[in-house]
Amino acid sequence: MDVFNIFYQSHAGSWAILVLMFVISCIFKRQKVTPMITRLFYLIMLVSGIGMLVKLDFPLMYIVKGILALGLIGMMEMIMGRLRRNEPTMMFWIILVVLLALIVCMGYGVISF
Repeated sequence: MDVFNIFYQSHAGSWAILVLMFVISCIFKRQKVTPMITRLFYLIMLVSGIGMLVKLDFPLMYIVKGILALGLIGMMEMIMGRLRRNEPTMMFWIILVVLLALIVCMGYGVISF
């Protein structure tokens, strides 16, 4: 198995688990375990994404996808923090859904440039 495939599989798997853990963190907002696990998967996703960027020689589309993914991580953190403080989050949820849709479409080649 080549290194790129290892990065790809861990990246795709970490995204799936990351979204699941984020939803669980939002539902059970007073506990502290799932936000920490979510942050662990941020790191796994970032390392595997950077590894794929290096193996692909930094194509522009994937650099843009990475920047959008960093914005998505920021939205996830803001939503979790605001939920914990009982502040409004609707605008952040809308941005999160739009960013997630863009990132997934870019990752699967639906959007390309």
